[in-house]
Amino acid sequence: MQRCPISAGWSPKPTPPSRQRRTQYKFRRSLVAEWREVRIESVAQVAEGILDILLCPITEQPLVLAEPGAHIDVRLPNDLIRQYSIHQCHGAGGGYQLGIGLAVPSRGGSSFIHEHFKAGQTVEISAPRNHFGLDTNAPGYVFIAGGIGITPILSMIRWCEVHDKPWQLLYCARNRARAAYYQEIPADRVTLHLDDEHQGWPDLKAFIGQARPGEHLYCCGPAPLMDAVDDVARAVMPAQNIHFERFSAPVADVDSQRNGQDSSFTIALAQSGVEYTVPAQSSVLDVLEAAGVSMPYSCREGLCRTCECTVLEGEVDHRDYVLSDQERDSNQVMLLCVSRARSSKLVLDL
Repeated sequence: MQRCPISAGWSPKPTPPSRQRRTQYKFRRSLVAEWREVRIESVAQVAEGILDILLCPITEQPLVLAEPGAHIDVRLPNDLIRQYSIHQCHGAGGGYQLGIGLAVPSRGGSSFIHEHFKAGQTVEISAPRNHFGLDTNAPGYVFIAGGIGITPILSMIRWCEVHDKPWQLLYCARNRARAAYYQEIPADRVTLHLDDEHQGWPDLKAFIGQARPGEHLYCCGPAPLMDAVDDVARAVMPAQNIHFERFSAPVADVDSQRNGQDSSFTIALAQSGVEYTVPAQSSVLDVLEAAGVSMPYSCREGLCRTCECTVLEGEVDHRDYVLSDQERDSNQVMLLCVSRARSSKLVLDL
């Protein structure tokens, strides 16, 4: 495997004007995504439905060092933007390694990658971001991963091994053929739960109950698994020691929003002075798209921050899953795909 230089440097590549969608409004520079072109160094199937992809810089400018739990945005040639966790960042001259599972059904991102990505091609990526950061001061860790949710957890395990921190992993997968990277993980600290070999759910209460005082729990995987982990963990651990990274919004939250009595409100675009009404059944992102205002987006579920926008006036009704309590209390940003207004009007920095 060819290694590529990595350091703390980052030289972003602004989106070329020819690649930006037309819009009748001028956006602030901070809202234009910054991209860097990298080379697809290798593509390998590491499990059923899962590709391991190594990305390396094209120029001599090294990539930024990614912290455990970090992810990057990948802008695909079909103009989709998707987020993928970095499961390994080679600090001694390597690249970003991603594990990408084929979603069924796919919204277009994973299927494009599985069908079209080849070694030698180039792709645009963002600098690493981290909404699932590891608390490096914790005395130990309890990790729970389901399916492709192993990727951010794997980066944390690698860090723990380097820094001699205690950890335990519960790894859930459909079968051994789909348990990506299992052979790379020290077997003495892994409990492997396979659907085709075990009946029912793993014993979450017993596994989480072995956590020692002060240890932190990190979980990533399908929503039903994380909801079950949340129920068990909150009974035995402080809430601030429990961390999740979600691929989709919790079913209960989605249902409650659909059945809620939302009201319409007004958004004003500060740069143009144009105002729009956001109906109860639509999101701010929906309204902007219908008006021809091009905004970056990806998940449309409040999970990735791609559509994050600065709020200048008004009170936000936050419905995302990634902003911190401090960010919400500041009332300075919102995710346009899910969040709404508590006030009758919001003024956005657009």
